[in-house]
Order: sequence, then C-alpha cells, then structure tokens
Amino acid sequence: MSGQRNIYKPLKARLTEVIEESPLIKTFVLIPEEDFSFSTGQFIELSVDGIGEAPFTPSSSPLIHDRLEVTVMKTGYVTEIMHNLIPGVFMGIRGPYGRGYPVERFFGKEVLILGGGCGLAPIRSLLYALEHVKDNLEKVILCYGSKTPADCIYKPLFNRLNSIDKFEAYRTVDKGDEEWDGPVGVAPTLLNNVSVNVTNSVAVVCGPPVMMKYGTLKILEMGYKDEQIYLSMEKNMSCGLGKCGHCMMGEFFVCKDGPVFTYNEIKDQPNIWD
Repeated sequence: MSGQRNIYKPLKARLTEVIEESPLIKTFVLIPEEDFSFSTGQFIELSVDGIGEAPFTPSSSPLIHDRLEVTVMKTGYVTEIMHNLIPGVFMGIRGPYGRGYPVERFFGKEVLILGGGCGLAPIRSLLYALEHVKDNLEKVILCYGSKTPADCIYKPLFNRLNSIDKFEAYRTVDKGDEEWDGPVGVAPTLLNNVSVNVTNSVAVVCGPPVMMKYGTLKILEMGYKDEQIYLSMEKNMSCGLGKCGHCMMGEFFVCKDGPVFTYNEIKDQPNIWD
C-alpha cells in the first residue's frame, strides 16, 4: 500500500482543521506532503515534534490518499499537547502498520458492528470502506453506545448511514439527559433488537475492553462462531514495531500481528480484556 516510501520515517503533514467531537475527543484533519495510503483497520503513529508520538487508527476513508483524519481522545501527556494544537502546525505520520479488516471476506454477508466510545473512530473508516463495496454486501448494521449523549462522536454519521441503502445505525447511552429520547443502556443491549442472519454474517467489535468483553459474549450467545467475530485490539500499543513489548498479548504482538484479530485467534490467550 505504501509503495517505496519508508514507513518507519515520519511523513510531514499539515494540520488544517480540528473538530471537537466531545469534551475529551477531537478529530485532526491532516494534509500529508505526499499521498498516504492505508488499509482500513491499520494504525499509524502520530507525532508532535519535540514532544512524542502515539498510535491511532485513522478514522477517514482508506480510499482518500491526500487527506487523513485521526480522532484523538485526551488520555495523557502527548494527547493533551495534541488537543492544544491549532491549524497550521505540522505533525508527523509514521506507518501504516499492522493488519486491518479483511473486507473482501465480508462479501456476500451481513456485517454486524458493535462499537463503544472512541472505538467508533476505526469503525468509521471501516464504514466508509463498506459503503464503497456495498453492492457486494447483504447488509451492514451499526450498534453504538456512549456514556452520555454529549460523549457520542460523529453525531451526523448516524442519520447519514440510515439514508444509505443496506445500512442501519442505532445508538444508545449509559445515561441520558433531558433531551435524549433514545435507548438507555450499555452498547450490547442494542443487539437484542437487531435482525441478522447469523449463519451468513460476520461481527466486528471495537471499543473499551469491558464493552468488547461483554459484547463478544453477547454475540457468541446470538450464535456466532469464534471465527466470525473480528476484534480490534488496540489497547496498550506504543512503539508500533513490536520492539517495546508493551502490547504483548500472550504469543502475539498486537501492533504486528493485529490490531484486528478473529476471536478464534486470541480467545485462549491470557488476559485479552485487561
């Protein structure tokens, strides 16, 4: 995907827009100095000169090569610096790395997607990719949960998805407010009300570890087989190269062997939800 470009050397990219998605999450719109390609589900290392870098999965379409969107939750020193950046500055993009979603394996099937919190970032990239090949798919169902209505990111996305043939999108919140009139409950509760042909389907899960754990258990209860479930295990990644060992999950390096795995591949590894 990256041609002759050195994926270990940061590519300079100009920050052109910062979109506030929620109180703790912002999307950075970047224009790289040269075209940048990635497969949906792969990740990059995004850096601030003189400060550091952190791994993120792009939230934009993998079909667009001259513009990149990265959604960042403020969780520590580097991401706090990032949240204070203003358009016009330059950042570094290193990668892409890892194994993404095998979209071609979804052809002819229904795709059930369960997301929570900032996990909607890589899911949005996947949704763009699936929209591009929707003629090869039976149906795409998105079930997404956030802590509160204000914590929901990409709010316009849901109406747009529901206007696309073969797509359905549903939202829930852990705790509503005076304006919220939708479902209240954790994300996996949405699965109780979806219509899906389990035998001709795949499931994708991405979000906080506790949601992924109980979401995967719920999906298994629905009748999905281990190999039908795809998990984006992005937790604990750091260097992106399999050198620091921070993301080791049993015999796997998440950054090199993932971050996308089938449940069948990792179910017997220790502490996969920690």
